[in-house]
This record gives sequence, structure tokens and C-alpha cells, in this order.
Amino acid sequence: MDKLKALNKTFMNWDVTLKLAQKKLGELKPQDIAWRARVKYDETQKEFFVMFLNEEYHVKYPSGDVYRPQGEDVPIASKILILHYLSSAEGVPLHHKWISFKELPSGQIYINPFYNRAIRPLIKLFGQDPGALVKAGLALGGKRESLGDSSITVPVFPMVPVTYVIWEGDEEFPPSGNILFDSSAPNYLPVEDYAVIAGMVVQELRKKADQLIQGT
Repeated sequence: MDKLKALNKTFMNWDVTLKLAQKKLGELKPQDIAWRARVKYDETQKEFFVMFLNEEYHVKYPSGDVYRPQGEDVPIASKILILHYLSSAEGVPLHHKWISFKELPSGQIYINPFYNRAIRPLIKLFGQDPGALVKAGLALGGKRESLGDSSITVPVFPMVPVTYVIWEGDEEFPPSGNILFDSSAPNYLPVEDYAVIAGMVVQELRKKADQLIQGT
């Protein structure tokens, strides 16, 4: 329980966390933010255009207000993650080397909550139907990979790809899965955010899978 509390501490007091993230953003130069995070900054409108889970979000500078151009509500967790990405990005190139969650800084400490939050639901959703993972991932703007029996890399942010892998299992072994990150991941977000993101993407994959089944 202590580990789970530690994992959630960044997001426990939503309003305070959001205000801190907005304050940090306003202390940085917008041109530096745009380059490091690989996002567009509109000098005239004073706002960033950020792709998050295949959807575009706008972020006002220096206030840090996050909104959708179509007017939809933005969940506070998404606002915090977007602001953390903008203020934490260091601009290093992707390493194109996969690592597991426990290989992230302090990841080993949170591995059990991470498994329960993200990997267990992934296996439950797609363990019996690995092909559905790829179809759902492609609908999220992802790219098919050659890992396991089925795998997809989802571009969560421009410089934060996350790879989801499923092994179908057989009569001897149950289905299994894993979630992998580019080894540059520590240069873009703190480990707590990756735990939140990984579970969030699984839920988005579930929604896409349901939509595909329903033909919508």
C-alpha cells in the first residue's frame, strides 16, 4: 500500500499538482519548450500544439491552460501529464532501445503497482485475442511491432512512444504481456507519470477495441 500511495502522490491533490505544473511551465522559455518537446509554438497566439494519444491539445503560455480546439472537456490527469511533458522534456533523440518499467529510475520500487495498474489489465483485455491489440493500437495512431505474438507502439507524446506486447499462451502457459519504453524515457517524464500513462493507454486501447467491435 505504501508503494501504491507513493506512486499516486503526484496525482492525489489534483488542483495543487496542476497549479505547480502550470507555474513550472511559465518559468521556462517557450522556444526551448517547443524544441525539447518537439511541439509547435504559435508566437502570435502564445500557445503550444501538443499531440497526446493521437489527439491535438492546445496549451496557453505562460498560464498553462490546456484545452481542446473542439471544446471538449480535458480531464485534469491529462492536463497534468501534458504540462509535465512540456516542462520535463530535454530534447534528446530517441534511443530506439526498449526498456521495461523496472529499468526506469526508481521503477523497481513501483513495479507491483505498475503491474496491477497496467500490465494485468492489458493481459485481461487482449491475452485471448492478441490481434485485437494491434487493431486497437493502429486506431490510436500506433505502429505494429514484431515482439511477442502481437505488439504495437503507441505515440503517447511526440517523444514518448510506449510499446504494448502480448504473448497468447497455450495449454501449458497462460497469456502474458509487457509494456516497454524507449530508453530515453527518463529524459521526458518522471517515472510516476509513466505508471499513470501506461494504464491510461490500456483504457484507451480498450475503448478503441470496443468501438471496432461495434463498428463505430
